[in-house]
Amino acid sequence: QVQLVESGGGLVQPGGSLRLSCAASGSVFSINAMGWYRQAPGEEREWVAHISSGGSTNYADSVKGRFTISRDNAKDTVFLQIDNLKAEDTAVYYCFLDSQRRYWGQGTQVTVSS
Repeated sequence: QVQLVESGGGLVQPGGSLRLSCAASGSVFSINAMGWYRQAPGEEREWVAHISSGGSTNYADSVKGRFTISRDNAKDTVFLQIDNLKAEDTAVYYCFLDSQRRYWGQGTQVTVSS
């Protein structure tokens, strides 16, 4: 079994930055990709970004240029650096890990408000 624990969310003013972390533990074998989704109130969960085991990255158009995904393979941890935060970035951010199946974290709240 694999567990994912996110951290780093919080309340931030527009234009601010946050760094989300997601650490995997348990029976982690052959990780393919890790990444992030988010879900705003009343909206469906949407894909944000992912990073392959080789380090290739992909981003949703809505976050390109402001979000940066990275990973520490030695620690089975994925990060999401979010810069120039906007009100529309307010959501619960969920990390995922693709191995034999997809695993999800419990989510971390990001609120952008002045």
